[in-house]
Amino acid sequence: MAPPRTLVIVLAGGAGSRLELLTKHRAKPAMRFAGTHRLVDFPLSNARNAGIDDVWVVQQFHPTSLNVHLANGRPWDLDRTRGGLLVLEPYQGDEREGWHAGTADALWRFAPAIEGFGADAVVVVSADAIYRLDYAAVVDEHLASDAEVTMVTVQHDGDNTRYGVVETKDGRITGYQLKPDEPATDVVTTEVFVFDPQALVAGLETVAEQGEDALTDLGEALLPLFVERGTAHDYRHTGYWQDVGTVAAYWRTNVAFARADAPFDVDDEAWPISTRGARRGGARVSGGGEVESSLLGPGARIEGRVRGSVIGPGVHIHAGAEVVDSVIIDGAVVGAGARVVRAIVDERARIADGVTVGVGAEGSEDDDAITLVGAGAEVDGDLSAGARHPEQ
Repeated sequence: MAPPRTLVIVLAGGAGSRLELLTKHRAKPAMRFAGTHRLVDFPLSNARNAGIDDVWVVQQFHPTSLNVHLANGRPWDLDRTRGGLLVLEPYQGDEREGWHAGTADALWRFAPAIEGFGADAVVVVSADAIYRLDYAAVVDEHLASDAEVTMVTVQHDGDNTRYGVVETKDGRITGYQLKPDEPATDVVTTEVFVFDPQALVAGLETVAEQGEDALTDLGEALLPLFVERGTAHDYRHTGYWQDVGTVAAYWRTNVAFARADAPFDVDDEAWPISTRGARRGGARVSGGGEVESSLLGPGARIEGRVRGSVIGPGVHIHAGAEVVDSVIIDGAVVGAGARVVRAIVDERARIADGVTVGVGAEGSEDDDAITLVGAGAEVDGDLSAGARHPEQ
């Protein structure tokens, strides 16, 4: 029996404003992760590892930053003569032209293409979470359940006011709240959904008929529509999943992957997370350089001390510098004798000699204590914990 014809749609068009300076000049899915990867690598690799060859990426904000990385789909074996990677961007020319007002609106604008594809199932995913998931297994369960939508969910012990919160019974989703002030349960959606294509298109049209402003995000009107019908199925994901859509979550998750007990290995041969290859030599630790429980990207030069941190490609940590529990992104420089603690330093930023970034932050559990240095910034004076230094 032939496998079901499956289309994966990666929603990669959000502004990512909760990441503040980090997404001012790049798309959120293009954010560096764990020193070598990008956020979009995770859904693309999940699709490839699941044997799904048709992947569409819907873009809007700063598309060039993401397109450079996508490289026509080659890193994920999606550069195919038939099928493979297709990039969709806002366009002009018909009644569905214009900017996307949200995830549901983005799907509605491409609904004719979705309908014309002729899939048995449409997998819709976001590109701002870290996880491994066999999309094909979710599709199989979805088709067996005869549901109109299957929502992949997890039990989450954090702040659930930021997510879609569900109530379930016997595998069926009986209640759904989007970003509730008082969540009814600790079960949230992972922003991975499998739709019956006909139900998806019809549902989008139904929501669109409610008025010009009805088509926003999927959780506003479309998902509640299916829940009210009783046609929403729950697929419980028991593995690791972490949204990284805020500065605090991005920092915390990166640092977690630098530890020896990282949530999972991105190079696991059974489920590799592929990425566009770096054109740099190996990282170098020289002189008095010391590295402890950290990830080093290719081309990094470590002459100082690095502990519990993620060091991106081409980063230079000068002699006498100390970097602790921090994320230093591509090409940034930490000067001689400088100290960086619980910080995110974006690409090409320069921390001057002797400067301290994140004063008194080490060991703090306060998320606001994370110091953020924007791309290209020149930091020539101390930055206290939680400070933001804009890019140039």
